[in-house]
Amino acid sequence: MSIRIGILGYGNLGRGVECAVKQNDDMALTAVFTRRNPADVTLLTEGVPVCSIDEAADWKDKIDVLILCGGSATDLPAQTPEFAKLFNVIDSFDTHARIPEHFENVDTAAKSGGKVAIISVGWDPGMFSLNRLYANTILPDGKDYTFWGKGVSQGHSDAIRRVEGVKDGKQYTIPSKEALDAVRNGENPELTTRQKHTRECFVVLEEGADAAKVEAEIKSMPNYFADYDTTVHFISEEELKRNHSGIPHGGFVLRSGKTGWNSENSHIIEYSLKLDSNPEFTSSVIIAYARAAFRLASEGQSGCKTVFDIAPAYLSKKSGEELRREML
Repeated sequence: MSIRIGILGYGNLGRGVECAVKQNDDMALTAVFTRRNPADVTLLTEGVPVCSIDEAADWKDKIDVLILCGGSATDLPAQTPEFAKLFNVIDSFDTHARIPEHFENVDTAAKSGGKVAIISVGWDPGMFSLNRLYANTILPDGKDYTFWGKGVSQGHSDAIRRVEGVKDGKQYTIPSKEALDAVRNGENPELTTRQKHTRECFVVLEEGADAAKVEAEIKSMPNYFADYDTTVHFISEEELKRNHSGIPHGGFVLRSGKTGWNSENSHIIEYSLKLDSNPEFTSSVIIAYARAAFRLASEGQSGCKTVFDIAPAYLSKKSGEELRREML
């Protein structure tokens, strides 16, 4: 029996989830929910209904896992607790500073409905988080370093677009080459947030919008831009479409550590990603964790989980015997 997948929100991430479902033959897309007029939404998958978000509750017994594809700024803090009462859910909430608060809200909701929720799934938080944990436990005497980019951050781009006066926008995260080289060379530098990355924004204004006000609001936005050197470029809608239509991203997780009786030996652990499509890769991670959510729910578990709580075998459609034979 296929795992029945629902998608809530059909933007870049929602389309990515649809593509990822196609690549996993133990899953089937069952329904897509949107805040738009459903008649205006055309899916890639034939025969799958598009419904209003207001109808989602009617599907609670027809969907095994609902993937929430909204933004972290305002959508997911409200939507994930709401729908975790009715469905097993996955989200990609990526405001790191607010994850503990989001976890508590979702955990209460999921337990009240007897459902499983896995939050903050993707590559950071997500795959990078796991690699930070593994590296920390393997090299306890060491330092962590995470670098993002160069690439488009969906969460930061979404935050820009929610600023009053902004019609559209893209944000690029750019790692400092000097800082990255210093870490790889084993120098163990002390780096501030501002020293590791810069942020570059390309913004299309609404007609009559105050550019100075928009720029000030972007640069002072807590959790997104306030701690970084941020440059804001105001460009035309045509230029945005022509030069900034792709959604590449990537990054690096490194830990520099010492072993030996006198800490005489040095080691570098490095995990890196280079992604043509940020939302499609994020969606592929999400779908693997949807399988885990389904399995946990089938075992009678409930409540909120993160990637730290999920055994790797739960992500794969292969049996334990197959995994031990083929991948160990």
